[in-house]
Amino acid sequence: MSLDHTEPEDQRGRPRPSFWKSKAGVVAAGFLLIGLFFLLSEHRAHLFGVLPFLLILACPLMHLFMHRGHGGHHHHEQPRKPDAGAEP
Repeated sequence: MSLDHTEPEDQRGRPRPSFWKSKAGVVAAGFLLIGLFFLLSEHRAHLFGVLPFLLILACPLMHLFMHRGHGGHHHHEQPRKPDAGAEP
């Protein structure tokens, strides 16, 4: 078993076509598209009924993931030193 990351080759040394470009892949893609069509057409009411809840769920998820990029709510301020002329 080799650890190189080259494309798999057939008996003659030519690279094998990907699965989705083969006859079986085209048939599988056709069945998937037909299944997706019937799934969406038969369950459209269920999908549209869930959309408002997905929007509500998106708010805390966006808050969680978007604040990760700029450090969140953690403020790294140094405590202020009292002025030398200020009275205690």
